Amino acid sequence: MRFLKVQDGCDYQCSFCTIPLARGKSRSDTLTHVLENVRELASKGIQEIVLTGVNLGDFGNTEPGAKRKSENFFELTQALDKMTEMPRFRISSIEPNLLTNDIIDLVANSDRFMPHFHIPLQSGSNKLLALMRRRYVRELYADRVARIKTLMPHAAIGADVIVGFPGETDEDFQDTMNFLHGLEISYLHVFTYSERENTRAIEMKPVVPVGIRNERNKILRNLSFQKLQYFTNLHSGETRKVLFERSRDKTMMEGFTDNYIKITAPYQEELVNSIVDWRI
Repeated sequence: MRFLKVQDGCDYQCSFCTIPLARGKSRSDTLTHVLENVRELASKGIQEIVLTGVNLGDFGNTEPGAKRKSENFFELTQALDKMTEMPRFRISSIEPNLLTNDIIDLVANSDRFMPHFHIPLQSGSNKLLALMRRRYVRELYADRVARIKTLMPHAAIGADVIVGFPGETDEDFQDTMNFLHGLEISYLHVFTYSERENTRAIEMKPVVPVGIRNERNKILRNLSFQKLQYFTNLHSGETRKVLFERSRDKTMMEGFTDNYIKITAPYQEELVNSIVDWRI
C-alpha cells in the first residue's frame, strides 16, 4: 500500500481548524501527472494506492492564475478506474458534501476502487455543525451513508467526530450519540476538542470542561469498538480479497480486506505484497 497525495490546502473555513492558515488555499496536482505517478508506482510493484489530500474531494482547484483545464475528483476516479496497471485504489477522507452520487456509483461498480469510505462527520447535531461552519447538515450525511450501504452493503464506512466543542451541551452530545447509533458506519475516529489560536472557536462560549470532553471521548471510542466488532462479525466466514504487506518480525503479517477488515496471520513470505482470497 502506498499513499499518493493529489491535493493540498483548503478553502473551507471551519471554525475549529487552522489548516487553511498552515497549508494555504486548495490546489491540486494535474490528472495527467497523477496517472504518471500511478504508473511509476505500479512499475515498482505497488499493489494498492490510497488517494490523499487535505480536502481530497476538492481535487481540481489550481493555484490562482494557473492556466490549465478544469478537472474534478470524479474525473480523476474515472481515469484511475481504467488503469489496468494498478489493482487497487482506496479513497481516503472525503467531505460528505463533496462525495457525489457519481463517485459512490463508480466505486460500487469498480473492480479497482475498494468499498471503503472515510467521511468526516464532526457532530451529529445540526446546531454544532453550524457553529463549526461545516458545509452540510446531518441529513445529507445520513443520505450519503444510506446510498453507499444500498449499493454496497459490505462497504466499510469510517467517520471523524469531535467531542467537547464550545457550546456542546449534554443534549447535543446525546443527539450525536443517537445519530451515530442509527448509522451503518463501521468505526469512528474520535477527537477531543482543543483550543487553537487564530480560530473562531477559541472565542466561543460556553467552554466545555476538559473532564467532560474526555468522558465523551471515552463513550464514543467505546461505541466505535462496538461498531467495528459488529461490522467484522457480519463478514465472519466470508472469503474476501486481502492485501498482505506488513511484517514486524517475520512471525506474523498483517493486511486488509477490500472492505478494510484487518487480518493478522502467521507470516508467509510468498503472500507478502500479494492479493489473495482469505476466509475471515
